[in-house]
Amino acid sequence: MSLAALIFDVDGTLAETEEVHRDSFNHAFIENGLDWHWDRPLYRDLLKVAGGRERLRAFAPDVSDELVATLHAAKTAHYTRMASEGALSLRPGILPLIAQARAEGLKLALATTTSRANIVALLGPKRCDWFDVVVSGEDTPKKKPDPSVYHMVLDRLGVPARQCLVIEDSAHGVQAARTAGLDVVVTESVYTGGDDFTGALAVYPDLGSVDLDRLRRVRAAARGK
Repeated sequence: MSLAALIFDVDGTLAETEEVHRDSFNHAFIENGLDWHWDRPLYRDLLKVAGGRERLRAFAPDVSDELVATLHAAKTAHYTRMASEGALSLRPGILPLIAQARAEGLKLALATTTSRANIVALLGPKRCDWFDVVVSGEDTPKKKPDPSVYHMVLDRLGVPARQCLVIEDSAHGVQAARTAGLDVVVTESVYTGGDDFTGALAVYPDLGSVDLDRLRRVRAAARGK
């Protein structure tokens, strides 16, 4: 089947956002009088848990729901501020691939467990309009590797799974996409390099040399065509 839609994850896929998320959590801890600090090794381990609130709960299971909510709100405020101040840029190949897909009439979607505020902070309102469907953390309570976010994207896109291709950066994302019946390729991020991406059609360090023609060839090879 011809390729009709590209579905992108956000954090780690569109941009190397996780360092800004980590810094934002640490700022939130300081302003709430906590002596917690998430360094890179700890944060890589915490990223095995999808979702910021869930990550906080995994790190400190005995804290109140109120404190988790307060910390997450503070973290989001810091993240959106830093993103709006230019702390983030899109990863290599992302803009050319999106431009090519738009020029060829493919549909575009975002499937992420991050918040809508974080998406807007990263992309800006105009770039958000490039995407026909955006499903964020507010839309589904279940996080990846649960496939709910991808099922919701497919329902809203109105495109069969066999005509879509997902671009992810994490093992949880690959598992979620595959469970939803979607083909997926990986662009490794700072925190996911070397992870087990079983089920992905291909794994790239970034998308700098990856265009639609290359993705179509990867899909065709996987389907034995």
